[in-house]
Amino acid sequence: MRRDRFQSRNQTMNILTEKHDGKTVLSLKEERLDAHNSAELKDRILKVLENGSHNLIIDLAQVRFIDSSGLGALLSGYKNAGLRSGSFVLAGLQPRVHSMFELTRLHRVFEIYANLQEALDGG
Repeated sequence: MRRDRFQSRNQTMNILTEKHDGKTVLSLKEERLDAHNSAELKDRILKVLENGSHNLIIDLAQVRFIDSSGLGALLSGYKNAGLRSGSFVLAGLQPRVHSMFELTRLHRVFEIYANLQEALDGG
């Protein structure tokens, strides 16, 4: 019998938050960013912004799948950072995730870096 691993997902999303020279890095330690956890990411981003960190880097290096809910959570963060005159950049997109950004043309909206170090150096 095959179990759907998303049905019993009641635990909180694994997000590592670190500060680097005035920038706040949110590293998603999840393989999926989808309808099951995107609201939690959206809330976490908003809390970080409300606590005064306005220059965010979202490290997606471990995310292998993203759906429209995940894209919506990132767009919400981008918009809210912009309202606070902050920056909101993405780093470490896996090929499948990057393809979704190209398919939806969101690669033209977001500043995207190949990896976290590039985002820290140039973001």
